[in-house]
Amino acid sequence: MLNPRFVYSLALWLLLPYIFLRLLWRARRQPEYLHHIGERFGFYFVRSNRPIIWLHTVSVGETRAAQSLITRLRATYPGHQILLTHTTPTGRAAGEQLYGDGALRVYLPYDYPFAVKRFLRHFKPQFGILMETEIWFNLIHACRETGVPLLLLNARLSENSARGYARFARLTRNALGELAAVAAQTADDAARLASLGAKNVSVTGNLKFDIEPPPAMLELGRQLREQFGAGRKVFLAASTRDGEEVLLLDALLGSPPSPPANLTVGCAPRTMVHEMHPTKLLDTPQQVHISGLLLVIVPRHPQRFEEVAALIAQRGLRWQRRSANEPVAPDTQVVLGDSMGEMFAYYAAADLAFIGGSLLPYGGQNLIEACAAGAPVVVGPHTHNFAEATRLALAAGAAVQVQDGDKLAAELQRLLDHPDALSEMRRQCGGFVQANRGATDKSLQLIVSLCQPAGAESVQ
Repeated sequence: MLNPRFVYSLALWLLLPYIFLRLLWRARRQPEYLHHIGERFGFYFVRSNRPIIWLHTVSVGETRAAQSLITRLRATYPGHQILLTHTTPTGRAAGEQLYGDGALRVYLPYDYPFAVKRFLRHFKPQFGILMETEIWFNLIHACRETGVPLLLLNARLSENSARGYARFARLTRNALGELAAVAAQTADDAARLASLGAKNVSVTGNLKFDIEPPPAMLELGRQLREQFGAGRKVFLAASTRDGEEVLLLDALLGSPPSPPANLTVGCAPRTMVHEMHPTKLLDTPQQVHISGLLLVIVPRHPQRFEEVAALIAQRGLRWQRRSANEPVAPDTQVVLGDSMGEMFAYYAAADLAFIGGSLLPYGGQNLIEACAAGAPVVVGPHTHNFAEATRLALAAGAAVQVQDGDKLAAELQRLLDHPDALSEMRRQCGGFVQANRGATDKSLQLIVSLCQPAGAESVQ
């Protein structure tokens, strides 16, 4: 019988032309995808004269989630150099913004055997950490072969993803079995990973609960609130995805009088909205009637800023850009949050926050940061990427869940008409976050028990 990892590697070679085409395609909207291409195949110029601790944080979410852990790793291993590997340019940019010169940043190579071996030979990490759901079969095997302990931390695995990995049961079992340890967010995640072949599995909780809003961001949030207008009601649509802006604008501000026949919204425009909500662009939406309401839209991906700007402008709405850094006029209806790294500030400036990726079936985004900044949360029906955090937030009274844009509009109307209910949600946000802290301590204890290179400080 053929080695399943050999078949997997062969498939990667067959996909090589597609990989280059995909980089070119993505570079149309984000030119940074054409930068540092050599790193994606294991060719690096940066070096360190200190021993390396390596963390793979794919994109923005994982990079931010690792923040509390990286702070503790620096204290525990003061003589070591932190190396962050990323897959996306936005993740790399987030790493630069959060850690500056305190961490090296490169792209993780594609999972070709030659590339991952070059990566390990070049940096010689003391140990490695994969964040969340990063299972790279050749990388994991190469770490095992070269004696680099590799851990999967903050691990989560949905039922759908587990079924997908189960289709390649032998390949998945071999890879998970070669990890030094797996630290899962929840008992359900741990059970799914163990059933696929993971060993030494424990439940440590979600690192994202341990993130503290930076004081500078809270102060910026206060300044933003002054720009927005201290007396206005501010509704934040955070991390919105393709198609969601249409639903939000329809529900809150009404449909455009006569949209062009070729109107598109990003990569999955009208088609996606019609397929998933076939009547949503045809019916007259229920609108909120809140005097002076300001809608702040912050798209999840910066490459979509301009298309969302065009979408707002097409509707004839009065709008401004956050990047203009000007006071918001009293008659402005929408602010486009076209800035990077300010999400905590947006949350701190909002009366209520919708968490994107949940009105359409993207799986949702992280609602913990909103609650940590004191912003009550509204989510849509699709939250499987953050199922446990959403369940806990709903149970704590820090969040409410709605089924569509019209129900969202009605809930927004209800909460803003009843400030006592909104204040109670805000109070529950702090308790929800505080009650679920502690993943960083548990993760660090696991790391030190398995990976204790010279120069480590004792863990308190």
